[in-house]
Amino acid sequence: MMVLYKKIKIDGLDIFFREAGHPGNPPIILLHGFPSSSHMFRDLIPLLEDRFHVIAPDYPGFGNSSMPAAQDYPYTFENLSLVMEKLIAKLGISRYILYVHDYGGPVGFRLAVRNPHRILGFVIQNAVADVRGLGQPFDLFKALWADRNPATEAAFSELVTFDFTKKQYLTGVCQPYLISPDGYSMDQFFLDRPGNSEIQLELGYDYRKNVEEYPAWKQYLRTYQPPALIAWGKNDFIFTLEGAYAFSRELHHIETCFLCGGHFVLEEQSRHVSELIKSFFGRK
Repeated sequence: MMVLYKKIKIDGLDIFFREAGHPGNPPIILLHGFPSSSHMFRDLIPLLEDRFHVIAPDYPGFGNSSMPAAQDYPYTFENLSLVMEKLIAKLGISRYILYVHDYGGPVGFRLAVRNPHRILGFVIQNAVADVRGLGQPFDLFKALWADRNPATEAAFSELVTFDFTKKQYLTGVCQPYLISPDGYSMDQFFLDRPGNSEIQLELGYDYRKNVEEYPAWKQYLRTYQPPALIAWGKNDFIFTLEGAYAFSRELHHIETCFLCGGHFVLEEQSRHVSELIKSFFGRK
C-alpha cells in the first residue's frame, strides 16, 4: 500500500487529507494540532497502514485545505469539528478510532460528544480536557480571553512566529538529531501566508469555549468509557503532565505511556507510538 493525497469538497471548501491502508481495516482518524497539519503524521501513517484505514485531514485554514479569510469564514472549533464530521461521513466511515493532538483534542471531543456510539477509542497525544493541563504558553490565551484588545492580540501573535514554532518542536526532545527541520519549516510556511495570523487569532480567542466544555467532555468520558491510549511527550511545555493524568480519573480502559520527547513527540517516537497503538487496540 501507499499514502494517497486527496481533496474533497465540504461546504464549498477543499479539504485535504492523507489516506492509507485498506478500507476494510478499522478506521483511525488522525487530528493534528497547532500550528501543524496532517504533515505531522507523515512518519506515523506508513507504520499504521498494514492494520488500519488511516485518514489524516487538514482543517480549514491549515495545511493544504482551503483558507478563506477570517472575515469570510467563522473560525471556531465547533466549525472545524463540523467540517471533520462531514468529511468522515462523505468517506462512508461509520465507526472509528480518534487520534487527537493539541487542537485535535477540541475537534475530536466534539465529534465524540455528538456521536458517542461512533467512537471505537482514542489515542491522545498531548491534548487536554482539564484546565490543569494548560501550560505556560496559555497565559497568552488567557490574557486574550480576559480582555481582547490590541495589546493582548499583539502578545498572542508571538505564538505564530518562527521562533515559537521551532521551540515547539525542539523543547524537551530526547534525540535532537532525529528532529527534521521539515516539520517546523512546513508549519511556518503555512502560518506565514497572508491572513493566516488573523485566523490563528480567532481560534486562539475561541479556545476559551473549549475550556468551558471540559466538564461536558469529562462527562462523556465517564459515561461512555471509550478505550484510551495516552501517548504523551513527557517534556511538553504546552500541555502539562497533569493534563495526561486527568484522563485516568475518568476512564477505566486506559493505558498511559509517557514518552521521551516534547510537544511533537512523533518526530522521534513514531515507531514506538505505532507499536503502542497496534498493541492497545489489538487487545480491545
